[in-house]
Order: sequence, then C-alpha cells, then structure tokens
Amino acid sequence: MSSNNKKLNLGKLKKYLWPTSKWKRGLNIVAAAVILFTTVSYGVAQWYIAKHDDEPLILGTTFVPTYAESFGLDPKDTLQAILSDLKVKQIRLMSYWDQIEPSPGIYDFSNLDWQFDMAGKYGAEVSLAVGLRQPRWPECHPPQWLAPDTSKNEWQPKLYAFMSVVINRYKDNPALKTYELENEFFMKVFGECQDFDRSRLVYELALVKKLDPSHKVIISRSNNWVGWPVGQPTPDQFGISVYKRVWDRTITKRYFEYPLPAWFYAALAGGGEILTGKDMVIHELQAEPWPPTDIHQASLSEQFKSMNAKRLKDRIAYGEATGMRNIDLWGAEWWYWLKVKQNDSSVWDVVKQAVAQAESDNRILAEKK
Repeated sequence: MSSNNKKLNLGKLKKYLWPTSKWKRGLNIVAAAVILFTTVSYGVAQWYIAKHDDEPLILGTTFVPTYAESFGLDPKDTLQAILSDLKVKQIRLMSYWDQIEPSPGIYDFSNLDWQFDMAGKYGAEVSLAVGLRQPRWPECHPPQWLAPDTSKNEWQPKLYAFMSVVINRYKDNPALKTYELENEFFMKVFGECQDFDRSRLVYELALVKKLDPSHKVIISRSNNWVGWPVGQPTPDQFGISVYKRVWDRTITKRYFEYPLPAWFYAALAGGGEILTGKDMVIHELQAEPWPPTDIHQASLSEQFKSMNAKRLKDRIAYGEATGMRNIDLWGAEWWYWLKVKQNDSSVWDVVKQAVAQAESDNRILAEKK
C-alpha cells in the first residue's frame, strides 16, 4: 500500500473515531467508555471465578416460621424436613424484634431457641439475621408497643438494647456461624422502612463486633445496582440477592427476566474483593415465584410462570456460575408446601439433588487437596 493510501485510510479512521459533529463525538466517547467498562468488568469476573474455583460450594436456605404457617404448614415439621431430607447444612434464621420483645423488656426466645436446637441436632450452621430490617415483608419489624411517631433518639437505644440481648443469648451457641446485619439496609423501594441512616448501620456493626468479635458479620447490598460497596461500614463479608424473573408492576405489567449474565455478579463480587479485601455471598437466590398477586392467591400455573423445577435447576446453575461459593436459596417454605400440600415434589427434588451434588463435589475437592 502506498504512503498516500495509508494517509488516506488513517484520515478516514480519525474522522470516524473523532468526527467533527460534537454529538457524534460524545456518542463515540460513551461507546468507548461502555466497551472499556464491560471489558474490565468481564476480566475482573473471570479473575474472581478462577480465584475461588477450588473452594467448596455451600448451598443453604432461609427459614421463617410464620411464612411456613402462612402456607398452612407446621414450622417444626418444615424445618426438620429441610434439615433432614434436603440435608441443608446452612440455614439463615430471623430474630424479629416484634416477636421476641412483645412487651418492653419482656423477651420470648422460645421460637428461635427450638430453631437453633434443631439446626444443632442436624449439624447445620446458622446465619442469624439481626437488627430492625430482616427478610420477609414488611422487612422492618418494630414491635407494636413502639409508636410510629416515636423519635429516633428514643427508639434507637431500644433497638440497640434488643440487639444486645439477642447477640448475648446466641453468641456462644455452637450452631452459630455468622450474623447478617440489617437485610438490604439501603433498599428504599421495597419494604415498610423509613430510616436509612448510614451512621446507624456503622454503629450497629461496631456494636455486634464488640459484643461478639468471634463471628463474622455479613451486610447485604442491593442486587442489580452497578457499583461496589466501598463506603462504610465494611463488614467481614458482603451479601447480595439475585432475582431473575419477576412480575413488573410498574412499567411493563408483565413478567420480566433480568438479562444480566452470571459474570455480572462475579464482577460485583470481584470488584468488591479487590477494593475492600472482603468476599461476597449470595444470601438470596430466587427459588420461589414472584407472581402478579400475593403468592398465596396465585394459582399453581401462575406461580410456575416465574419458578418451577426446570427454572430452579437453571437458577442454581446460574448461581454457581457467578463464582460465589456460598449460596442461600430463597423459598424453602414454598418448596415444602408444594411437596406436602400440592403433592408435587419436583421443586423439592431439584434442591435435594443440588445439595447432594454439591456435597459430593466438595468431598472430591477435599480429597484432591
């Protein structure tokens, strides 16, 4: 190629990359930034996946007795089946303020005690949710004796006192593995919560670590937001929720499947680890329906539009593909309801098989080491 042709081609390339039109220049800059961000994120994701590839895979779940009761189930039978039949070895339990302190200074731990006892009986490790905001609607669980207009200066010390009683009761329990502090604290669009003061979260983390420095504390972030949790407080581990198929009530009025690839979550976990040195776990992987109505009012056919046995199998594989090796599946009460009330064990069997496969793979991994 002659020098003139080379100059002509370079001139065309320069004009294409840096056109005279300002808006086209801006478009090119945005496109370049997106390409660069995606490339770097993908690289971080692959690094994270490779770094944690030789770690055991832990499949756990969350259990809420009142949610089991809402399906007409016996909570003790439900948890026993989760631990004995599914053989789940990690369970997240709740310490709802309104249930444990029904009257000021009067505590009832009987419900949570039997859950801890049963976890210990079957050799399962407990992640204990603590704080005002904990999983399941309405997310924040203040006691009824606390008036809605109570000033922050008054209710906060009461919350801290309650948390202290809970932590002191269970910190020496052999089944306790971790705490999860204030579930999805900054999630303003979901739940009946009013206080999102970061300084409160910072104080609560310090309180938990002061009362019990021996156990790790997990703080969860919002699920699909691009970015890394670099602000205070910095817990021992971060948690993230992963929901793929939900009913969109606001815009499309139809089922919406998030198009995010699994490596997107690996990039969030990897970026967080690079910046903070802390790993991330999936504390909620969608494993129950998200229908247009309350789940109890939705027909089985409607429920299966967002979650069924095939979708769950794919969802577990998706969770594993994120590279995060600690995954809590969300919806165990629903699986058991399907099994015993609807005579459909298909979803239950998928989880049972996945837990067994993970245990088998972990044994092989341990032998290699």
